[in-house]
Amino acid sequence: MIKFYYHPSPNPAKVALFLEESGLSYELVPVDTRKGEQHSPAYLAINPNGKTPSLVDGDATIFDSNAILLYLAEKTGKFLPENTPEARGQMYSWLMFVASGIGPYSGQAVHFTHFAPEPKEYAANRYDYEAWRHWSIINTRLGQQRYMLGDTYTLVDMAVWGWARAVPFVLGTEAWEKLPHVKRLLDEISARPAAQRAEALKTRHEFKTEMDDEARRAMFPQNARLAGKQQNLAN
Repeated sequence: MIKFYYHPSPNPAKVALFLEESGLSYELVPVDTRKGEQHSPAYLAINPNGKTPSLVDGDATIFDSNAILLYLAEKTGKFLPENTPEARGQMYSWLMFVASGIGPYSGQAVHFTHFAPEPKEYAANRYDYEAWRHWSIINTRLGQQRYMLGDTYTLVDMAVWGWARAVPFVLGTEAWEKLPHVKRLLDEISARPAAQRAEALKTRHEFKTEMDDEARRAMFPQNARLAGKQQNLAN
């Protein structure tokens, strides 16, 4: 059976949605990132990058949420566009746009807006700008057609949905006024029974929600370097 290493955050949500939509059987394995479980040797043997999600399917081990979506789509033959160069080219392009743009810039916007210590004005401005720019491109795309690849619901829409759920936290509560087409897609997918089952996965385990010192050490290990530099300066 597939083992799905999960935390209730945007990237695992994409995979949870695909698993529920496709009807594949899987075992949910919680990874509590605010407790640092992603840094354990056992988990690093599965995902050397120490992030969620990951997936083990027999002899296959896959990490990175977008790689997992492609793997599952190819495994099942579901939620793919037609097999033509034009259609697959669009799929790869937009899926990688989510992977290299939407996810990283949204994540950094969250970090510098909500969690980074001062001074942070330059970094917060840069990542907020880039997150808005990327989401505006998605919004324009969805203003031209129902789904990311046209009239058919695919894995690319699932990838967008995973992060769209977090847009108000990423960009602010006014974001939906400027991104109505993204909101339309989010609402349509969220109404699907599979999406509701995917959302409910977070209730199967009591994940840590506090951003205390333990969580900051687990989530932002780079801060230890700053503490070391400050200690050296004080000596």
